[in-house]
Amino acid sequence: MTVDLVQAHTWHGRKGAVENAFRYSVDYVLFDAEAELKGPALFSRNRVNLASVQDKDHGGPPKDGRGAPWAREVLDRYGIAAQGPLMLLTQPRILGHVFNPVSFWLAYDGAALKAVIAEVSNTFGDRHSYLCHKPDGAPIGPGDELVAEKVFHVSPFQPIAGGYTFRFDITAERVGIWIDLDHERGGLIATLVGPRRPLTSGHLLWTLLRRPFGSRRVLALIFWQALKLRLKGARYRNRPEPPEAEVTGRHNDREAA
Repeated sequence: MTVDLVQAHTWHGRKGAVENAFRYSVDYVLFDAEAELKGPALFSRNRVNLASVQDKDHGGPPKDGRGAPWAREVLDRYGIAAQGPLMLLTQPRILGHVFNPVSFWLAYDGAALKAVIAEVSNTFGDRHSYLCHKPDGAPIGPGDELVAEKVFHVSPFQPIAGGYTFRFDITAERVGIWIDLDHERGGLIATLVGPRRPLTSGHLLWTLLRRPFGSRRVLALIFWQALKLRLKGARYRNRPEPPEAEVTGRHNDREAA
C-alpha cells in the first residue's frame, strides 16, 4: 500500500467580538493504517527516519497510543459496520518531532466512507476524539453535515461550549474537510483542503526546504496566533480537566469512561 502526500492549506476564521483569521500551508500523509506500507526511502512506519508515522502517536493518549486497533475498537463499540480500509490522515514526524492539532481516522465499508474519528490534541498535552457518522449508518457524502457537542478544551481563547459541524469530501484526487464551531459568543471556522498524490523522497525533501521544522513550525504558528489574540483583547481561559471519556459519539452521546 502506497502513502499519499496531501499538500494542503488550512484556514481558520474566528467569529465573534474579537476577529482573527489566518491561512497556512501544511503537509499531511494519508495511508491505510492496517496495511504494509510501501513508502519512499525517507519515510518510515514505526522507525526513525526523516519523516515517519509512529503508531504510538495515535489511537489513545499522546505518545501512548495503540494505532489502528484502538480505532477499530471505537467503531465496534458504536456498532459501525466498516469492513473496508481504515485510513489515517495525519502530519508525520519530521526529524523525530510531531504535534498534530487534529488527525483523522477514515473508516470505509468497501469504497464508501462510513465514519470519521477526529483525533484532537491541544498544546497542554491532552487529547479527545469526536466520532462522526450518520445515525442511519449511510455513507458520508460531501454535502453531509455531522454534528458533535464540544466537550474538549482546545484554544484557551474559546469556551467549552456550543457544537461542531463537520463536513468531509475525500476523493482519490484531493482531501477537503470543513469544521464549524458555533456557540453563543461566536466560534470559528476551520478548513483543511489540498490535493493528494503518491509520496516520494523528492516531495519530502522539497517540503522540508519550503516548510522547515515540520510540527515545530506548526507549534510556533499556534503560539504566534495566540499572542495576536491576547493583544486584541481576547479572554484567556485556564486549562480545565479533560473529559474522562476518550471519545464523544453521535447525538452528543459520550462513551462510558
